[in-house]
Amino acid sequence: MSTSGNLSGKTALVTGASRGIGAATARALAKEGAHVIVHYGNSAKDAEALVAELRKTGRADLASADLEAPDGAHKLAEQVRKIVGARLDIVVANAGVAKMAPLEDTTVADFDRLYAVNVRAPFFLVQQLLPLLGAGSNIIFTSSVVARAAVGNLAAYAGTKGAIDTLVKQFAAAFGERGIRVNAVAPGVIETDMSSFAKSDEGKAFTLSMQALKRIGQPNDIADVIAFVASDAARWITGVTLEASGGSKL
Repeated sequence: MSTSGNLSGKTALVTGASRGIGAATARALAKEGAHVIVHYGNSAKDAEALVAELRKTGRADLASADLEAPDGAHKLAEQVRKIVGARLDIVVANAGVAKMAPLEDTTVADFDRLYAVNVRAPFFLVQQLLPLLGAGSNIIFTSSVVARAAVGNLAAYAGTKGAIDTLVKQFAAAFGERGIRVNAVAPGVIETDMSSFAKSDEGKAFTLSMQALKRIGQPNDIADVIAFVASDAARWITGVTLEASGGSKL
């Protein structure tokens, strides 16, 4: 899936980019020549260190916004406009939160936070950034294998990712005439802070039992797929959720 550096001259925003899949994606896009805007919510030190790292070989900027707040996406979009001016090429809406709990233990506050960060924020971020996107631009969401398969006690979280898969189709149909592509990449279990359970022997065994490929996925496994989808090599792909899960729940 090498994109041969063909993101040179393009600018990308990656939300939730201070750690995990987001940080790996920022590095992958920068490696292909993109100017990367690193968004973070709370992990300022990690985000600042990443920007310093990316600036050693290319361009990178920092943006901060609480995407759980009703105006979080609007504030982030305002910062992006100040950085890029009138043109943005790639939006990777990666920021997300998860909650593993049975239905009986899921609170209204849990539910509202999941939908605020995972669905409302990317919806309004796209709305606010749409004037900056034109022919050749693309939007990439982070979905999840749980949108199509039951995995653990993740019903509320899975609902947010099902919503993302629906938005992909709606936005792709709406923006296609402008030459804007819209897709999602759906990981399985990836070794990040969000999937810390996979670090235990029991969690690792459970994860491997549902995968065709017998290793725990790494952030780079997803970042490389996102970089491919962002590239011109994927120019005829839009409106789809591309699963990168090591063959989970086949």
